Amino acid sequence: MSINTAHANGGVLIYSGERILLYCDGVEMAFEPSSIPHFKGNKHGTLYLTTHRIIFNNLDKKDMLQSFSLSFGSMREVELEQPVFGANYIKGKMVAELGGNWSGAGRFKMWFKNGGAIEFGQAMLRAGQLASRNRQSFNAPPAYTPPQGPFYQAPPPAYSAPHTEYYAWVPYQTFPSAPPASSVYMTEAPPPYPGIDPNFTPYPPPPQQNGYPSNSKANEAAAASSAYYNPSYPHNVYMPSAPPPPSYDEVTKKYN
Repeated sequence: MSINTAHANGGVLIYSGERILLYCDGVEMAFEPSSIPHFKGNKHGTLYLTTHRIIFNNLDKKDMLQSFSLSFGSMREVELEQPVFGANYIKGKMVAELGGNWSGAGRFKMWFKNGGAIEFGQAMLRAGQLASRNRQSFNAPPAYTPPQGPFYQAPPPAYSAPHTEYYAWVPYQTFPSAPPASSVYMTEAPPPYPGIDPNFTPYPPPPQQNGYPSNSKANEAAAASSAYYNPSYPHNVYMPSAPPPPSYDEVTKKYN
């Protein structure tokens, strides 16, 4: 079970046209209200700042909440806290997106085990400001669109640091690591709301791969032999499509 599902095959799942700006492990998150079952207890995992949202992936594969994402339009009253005693943290209010598996409003907190809370928070606020310029309405958060269709390993530009003047505000010196290439997946669906860069061009998807054998070893062999190379993007290799993640209804059956 997840809220605004953003995970696949043990990794993160992003939209076509979305880019990961910061990657940080060792993050702890807490949510309110705790009356929602998947908000109970503090969660430990990995946090991503993208051009469209933040994504948290849980390390505990038995937890009801496997992934959680918040678009910039769904966050309110975000603050950076620097207590005299205790670690710095980020807090804010979150408003549910239509179709995101929960309703109403709540609050979140983030702690960074390895430091960097202030830098991450400042970048998150800056990204939200840039994204807000491209939105026509600010009264309600955008509707959530679940991942549909096949997904595939994302090309490197989707998760590598874009060291250009436009992204000069991103604190890559504090968060120099990129997520492992094998852990970033991309769906062919575009983001359901604008991000920070309205001129960004989505990466081309790989050709559809059909007729894979049903057993896993054969699938792996077929995938390894059919990686996709696009001459227009000579430095990128695209892996073939994988089956779509389970639907919300299929996942929740395990807990009923």
